[in-house]
Amino acid sequence: MALLAVDRDRIAAAARRVMARCDELARVSATSGAIERVYLSPEHARVNRLAAEWMREVGMATRQDAAGNQLGRIDPSTSSGTDGGDAPALLLGSHLDTVPDAGRFDGIVGVLIALEVARLLRAPGDGPARAGLPFALEVIAFSDEEGTRFGKALLGSSAVAGTWDDEWWTLTDADGTSLREAFLEFGLDPARVGEAARRPAELVGYLEAHIEQGPQLDRRGESLAVVSSIASARRFQLTVEGEARHAGGTPYDMRRDALLGASEAALAVESICRAEHHIIGTVGQLEAFPGAVNVVPGEARLSLDLRGEFDGERDRVWLSIERELDAIMGRRGLRWRAQEVHSAPAVFCAPLLQDVVREGILSTLPGGAGDPAVLFSPAGHDGMAIGAITDVGMLFLRNPDGISHHPDEAVSAGDVARGIQALAEAVLQLAADR
Repeated sequence: MALLAVDRDRIAAAARRVMARCDELARVSATSGAIERVYLSPEHARVNRLAAEWMREVGMATRQDAAGNQLGRIDPSTSSGTDGGDAPALLLGSHLDTVPDAGRFDGIVGVLIALEVARLLRAPGDGPARAGLPFALEVIAFSDEEGTRFGKALLGSSAVAGTWDDEWWTLTDADGTSLREAFLEFGLDPARVGEAARRPAELVGYLEAHIEQGPQLDRRGESLAVVSSIASARRFQLTVEGEARHAGGTPYDMRRDALLGASEAALAVESICRAEHHIIGTVGQLEAFPGAVNVVPGEARLSLDLRGEFDGERDRVWLSIERELDAIMGRRGLRWRAQEVHSAPAVFCAPLLQDVVREGILSTLPGGAGDPAVLFSPAGHDGMAIGAITDVGMLFLRNPDGISHHPDEAVSAGDVARGIQALAEAVLQLAADR
């Protein structure tokens, strides 16, 4: 049974506010005519200030943590009428950083929907803002989900999860600025990054609304979906070694062309992964060296991004790719090696949080409607890090045509309104369960 007293006009106004603020945030960019906001940049500082302003407008107490994440909090009411300042919190949110030439909704819409849920659920009154819930409500705007600047994703949420690795301090951006230097320039103290960590006892769970970064909801004609898990991922940098020789004077039977070997490897990745269920392999980078028009490439470097619903299936496919690359390079007289640069296990959304998200979605549907879609997320999210310290749940919103990480990324105001209602209802269902 739905617990939210739905005021459709109020929710429609909230959705319009989300869409307008997505446009406002899109104007905060390091690149003219495109959207780009990276970790510890002036643009990061500007969007944190905007988010803090909007959090205070809702009545939240705000702070920027030691890793640059922006937070707002509403404490719960207690039976004595005092605030529960030490109560555990339900985290709602997503991220405000972007890839280069980004769309305006990936991550951002989740932060703004969370703010509107806080607005809907805060207890009325003139005193300090309180949630009429048995737990505190916090909205978090993570600072570096994408990893665009330093090549390491989930920095902000890893700090919150207490899994920060001191080896990351030496990471550098394209200008040679280290992560440590960027912290200092932003006004953060690297020695205090551990203060961003949250203890499991401080948290009730984490719920995130996010656009689907694929076409499944659009193909089904549905607005919202329950997320069952976030894909496991492994990333590799592959190097193929051959022999650089004169392009005109070297006959084909003497060539050891590293670029052709790498190209065949990329095609093998596609062939192997297309034959598997829920395994996705992508070669997103390919470079040839020495890179001259009249030289047979002696070396090629390519990336491999491998994702799957289950860790075991993902790893089995990697073994198949290894065997096929051995065969390809053997035929061509080439050598190859792989360096693993990222590995993350699948994170499964907690059954209780899946249940409350399902109830939230059902509250937006007409009576007698069937169960909503349940999808796994091939894309990574901050919940992958936060799952180390608390239960995670996610809600997907329809993304027309499924395009993301691109200026044509989209979501409708109607689906945003349904997402606000569903997430607010999910919070109330969780409160009732507790």
